[in-house]
Amino acid sequence: MQKILIANRGEIALRVMRSAREMGIKTVAVYSDADRNALHVRYADEAVYIGAAPSNQSYLNGEKIIAACHKTGATGIHPGYGFLSENAAFARQVKEAGVVLIGPSPEAMEVMGNKLSAKAAALKYNIPMVPGTEEAITDIAEAKARAVEVGFPILIKAAAGGGGKGMRIVESVADFDEQMQLAVSEATSAFGDGSVFIERYVSSPRHIEIQVLGDTHGNIVHLFERDCSVQRRHQKVIEEAPSKVLTPQIREQMGKCAVDVARSVNYTGAGTVEFIMDDALNFYFLEMNTRLQVEHPVTELITGIDLVKEQIRIARGEAISFKQEELQIRGHAIELRVYAEDPANNFLPDIGTLQTYITPKGAGVRVDDGFEQGMEIPIYYDPMIAKLITYGKDRTEAIERMIRAIDEYQITGITTTLGFGRFVMQHGAFISGNFDTHFVKKYFTPEVLNTEDQGEMVIAAVIMEQLLNQKTVATASATTTETSNWVKNRTRLQ
Repeated sequence: MQKILIANRGEIALRVMRSAREMGIKTVAVYSDADRNALHVRYADEAVYIGAAPSNQSYLNGEKIIAACHKTGATGIHPGYGFLSENAAFARQVKEAGVVLIGPSPEAMEVMGNKLSAKAAALKYNIPMVPGTEEAITDIAEAKARAVEVGFPILIKAAAGGGGKGMRIVESVADFDEQMQLAVSEATSAFGDGSVFIERYVSSPRHIEIQVLGDTHGNIVHLFERDCSVQRRHQKVIEEAPSKVLTPQIREQMGKCAVDVARSVNYTGAGTVEFIMDDALNFYFLEMNTRLQVEHPVTELITGIDLVKEQIRIARGEAISFKQEELQIRGHAIELRVYAEDPANNFLPDIGTLQTYITPKGAGVRVDDGFEQGMEIPIYYDPMIAKLITYGKDRTEAIERMIRAIDEYQITGITTTLGFGRFVMQHGAFISGNFDTHFVKKYFTPEVLNTEDQGEMVIAAVIMEQLLNQKTVATASATTTETSNWVKNRTRLQ
């Protein structure tokens, strides 16, 4: 495998290419009309045009991507995340074309791509599950009866779902019929599959996931956890590793469960086993993502493992280059997804030109991006501009570095989530670790982004935390800061 094609775009395409280049592997980019001048196209050794800007005419067109492999002589495809990365049909096409997919088998994708079949596979290893149904239900009367057995509140979830689509919280039996119909309709529209199932609703969940790697020699390891509980619209915005709330014992238990889930489908490559955790630190299997995750850099920083290189080695037939007992958690890492979104307007996507784009630098700062100053943010794809990752000897230093990096990051021309990220880093709930997936709903309002005195904002955040949770939170005095000199003086410095 001396030449690979990256079937993706933007920051993840660049991130894969850089590791491949370090391994002496040539890279091939693919691009749409919207990405003719993109950084990943310029960075690759070769680039092949695959179609118009809409993804269904370019990055989702498997035949064109495989044809690009044959044209350039690429013998492997790295799918990144999103697009075709978890498409079992595409994985089969790749295999039939004599090309190696740098990812798991089509069979593993199929099982784990459906939440019900994933649960069935995990149950063989007695993985903890949220109480609920183990099969799809479409009959409303039957579903209501099962919901009563499980106990309200319950969660209706699309079997083929993701990203919060086809998901409904039902507080009482009186609301069930309407919410069931809405969930089935949304699931059918989004995934072409109206199958849903029922789970007891965990009211204050944390989203904890475990990174796993499996090879063709029967080795499966885990690389500890990531806490992905700060979300909007059921989608992650901030991730960190390790989690502040896990004990060594729980970490070991979750790691073993994640390895067993991967073993249930003979998993190869990089994958992530996701769990939800209640406020008593009980954890339950949620799903498995059969690809590299957006937030993989935080795992790389605390373990020193390049996950992309491991993916490529595994796809070549090599064994994982380390043993489970050799891994240790060193330090703490936090990732902020820098989206072209307006947090003050319900995180709606924003479009425009990056009139100013200057990234932060310095110790413990990593920026994975695919843009430069003067480029436009396309309307056709996910609005993520970059991933801002900071690393420190401990969580406090990682937070401090994130605040500093956000202050240094200069973006004009579009609205971003940088201000929201700063708000989170300075909020008492985040600092104390006392938060869950409802962080945005509980604490965030557009007004906080207009608060110039950051000290007042932090004090108000702590008071809000005390009132809402009636729990003691960490004092905010240590994190109170004024607007940085960098921000005050950056016009003069330029």
